[in-house]
Amino acid sequence: MNEPAVSSSVGSRSFIDPLALMRIKNLQLRAKAVVEGFYNGLHRSPYHGFSVEFSEYRAYTPGDDPRHLDWRLYGRSDRYYIKRFEDETNRRCYLLVDLSRSMGYASIGHSKADYARTLAATLAYFFTQQRDSVGLMIFDQAIVDLHPARYRSGHMARLMASLERAAQGTGTDLNSPLEQIARTVKKRGLVILISDLLAATELLEVNLRYLRSRGHEVMLLRTLDPAEVTFPFESPVMFRDMETQRDLYISPAEARRQYQERFQQHDAQIRVICNRLGINYTHVLTNEPLEKVLFDLLHAQLHRGRAITHRVSSSASRQAGGGRP
Repeated sequence: MNEPAVSSSVGSRSFIDPLALMRIKNLQLRAKAVVEGFYNGLHRSPYHGFSVEFSEYRAYTPGDDPRHLDWRLYGRSDRYYIKRFEDETNRRCYLLVDLSRSMGYASIGHSKADYARTLAATLAYFFTQQRDSVGLMIFDQAIVDLHPARYRSGHMARLMASLERAAQGTGTDLNSPLEQIARTVKKRGLVILISDLLAATELLEVNLRYLRSRGHEVMLLRTLDPAEVTFPFESPVMFRDMETQRDLYISPAEARRQYQERFQQHDAQIRVICNRLGINYTHVLTNEPLEKVLFDLLHAQLHRGRAITHRVSSSASRQAGGGRP
């Protein structure tokens, strides 16, 4: 197999060109190439220790490892506190992958569905390397395939086989998979929705709020073709709605402004919902290297970890000061 081409990139890192990556036929080899490239970049980056974050502080007791003392907190409170770590090797991660017909759109060499499959495979491989349990749900108008979150021999192969054989369905129902995960998954985990989100948002907030109320961390990776964002078409042409199969004759010069306004309004609605619920919302373009998506995910996790640490540190300082603000 030929080595995938590598393109220059953000900062000093090098990323694999998605067009070259898609030429690797085996999905697991594709995912492995991305994750190995990510780890190589991670060694040259300021990010370290993805799978461990602070969960709380507690008072020092004899026998505790002094390496975990927080000396800054000691300087503020004149008391010894130990950073307790939340070991996330048993974290449960759920990948919800939209393979509705609209995900079949492609203005470049691969479709959104191809990219979403590869992204899901990459995340599954990455989390498994972190010794996390990974689950998978594939959906369109209905739930097509479902694998509970597990970490065991052979599970990764089953996830990859499910992603490779899954056919693109018809319309999109974002609510059923979110509702089922919230209803059936009892233990808290990380839920990552990979979708173009080209569907009504009326019930989206309800189901996302339900997920958050169950203690799940949620990330939305909105997967879009570059042409869906820029609308670069110039000549009048017949467009086909990929989910209803209805043909529409459109003059792009006249339709561009209205399209972009509606697209931005829809996107703004989703962004408001996510901000309100504390959900990480990211645009992922299908010409974007997948290593960058992993870096962005890592950055979001570390940012969340620092916010938790800040809140806990402030609380510990008030306790040490007798409750004074």
